[in-house]
Amino acid sequence: MSRLPITKTPKVYVGGAFIRSESARVFPLQDVAGNFFANIPQCSRKDLRNAVEAAAKAGPGWAKRTPYNRGQIIYRLAEMLEARKADMLDALLVGAAATPPRNGSAGGRGRPPSRTAALREITATIDRLIYYAGWADKYEQVLGSVNPVAAPYFNFTVTEPMGIVGVLAPDEAPLLALVSLLAPVITSGNTAVALASTTQPYPAIVLGEMLATSDLPGGVVNLLTGFRKEMVPTFATHTHLRALVGVANADDRKVLKLGAAESVKRVKLHRAEDPIDWFSDKAQSLYELRDTLEFKTTWHPVGA
Repeated sequence: MSRLPITKTPKVYVGGAFIRSESARVFPLQDVAGNFFANIPQCSRKDLRNAVEAAAKAGPGWAKRTPYNRGQIIYRLAEMLEARKADMLDALLVGAAATPPRNGSAGGRGRPPSRTAALREITATIDRLIYYAGWADKYEQVLGSVNPVAAPYFNFTVTEPMGIVGVLAPDEAPLLALVSLLAPVITSGNTAVALASTTQPYPAIVLGEMLATSDLPGGVVNLLTGFRKEMVPTFATHTHLRALVGVANADDRKVLKLGAAESVKRVKLHRAEDPIDWFSDKAQSLYELRDTLEFKTTWHPVGA
């Protein structure tokens, strides 16, 4: 007796749970042969606001964890990705064949990567997680300082996480770029609300499944899929987002910077017009951690 295969219903990962968009909208994803593969949630502005609420609830607990423990959790995520290379490989090969939506794509490669290229991206993503896991209990010693003062008191500068950070992932290297933007944000104790690649969203869906079974607390990373045209204005103006990082074209950068100025956000955006080599060592740095940290200076009297 013949049977129909049971296909996956992709859902986004928000607040430690898998949800559909509150609007119930979706857009189609095709496989390499051009056949329908799945319907991807088309998240709305309300989904973004709900994700920010989830990140706000998870923020204090995540920030209070020891840097060493945060490093352990991020290292564990790299272990999980190593063990599930085959699943992520399938996701990259399918996701790259997505048909770009007409109303809000950020642009992308438009052709599937080879199997070798996809494996290289997965390996680089694992290495990037290990890199930031290693920095988790060390960046404070490098970025913080004891400041010399000619007076009878000590002067210390220490780092603190900013809070909730909005992340805008590009279409090229949809897994590696997303993780390269997310990892420094959460390593330093922030929580994140990320918008995945529009043309290649499926790797983010599979990444969310890995996050759900990792040691990362729910709400620390929230992954959304959808159209930039609809989501960018809310990323720009939401007052609880304390910083924005990612890749944006000229029009989106203008909207994000104007909105960020009104709500006093820190903005670190790469130009979509100048492609980034996400495989390069230049795509990982201690200063990526610094971009979403605040610095607090304390004065303490000598002998007190």
